[in-house]
Amino acid sequence: MTANTARILHFILAVVIILLDRWTKHLVASHIALYTHIQIIPGFFRLTHTENTGAAFSLFADSPSQWKTTLLIAFSLVAMVIVSILLWKQTRPLTMTGIALSLILGGAVGNLWDRLASGRVVDFLLFYVKQYQWPVFNLADSAIVLGASLLVLEILFSRAKDETSAHVDGKNA
Repeated sequence: MTANTARILHFILAVVIILLDRWTKHLVASHIALYTHIQIIPGFFRLTHTENTGAAFSLFADSPSQWKTTLLIAFSLVAMVIVSILLWKQTRPLTMTGIALSLILGGAVGNLWDRLASGRVVDFLLFYVKQYQWPVFNLADSAIVLGASLLVLEILFSRAKDETSAHVDGKNA
């Protein structure tokens, strides 16, 4: 497989994440009234239509700063450029790094789309146990977190693998 084919596959994965994110947000916005919910698994999970003016998982949502949305958009654009460059450098198809970067890029574009269109992001996934709940989030947030987690796992396991190889080769004996 050529490097360009690998790149195309990675960017297709990012586009799939964007399309799924747009579709789920559209479904929620058109079928669930704002601030209402649909119980899916009692005591654990419900769909709750909210709009977030902050970052992922409602970070900075309560900030009164007039520059908040502008800074979040600027940060998203810078992150997308960096991730796109890193993704372009991936010449092997569907490596853990390539998949992780594709997930991050797709999620970033999904949330940036909302922020540019309305200054807020549609969130709808709510997991909770009794009075304890995770902040409401969306598919784009999930893709970003999953991608970042895959990058961390790859870093941890590739470092452990490199150290094991070094010991086996007698480099650190």
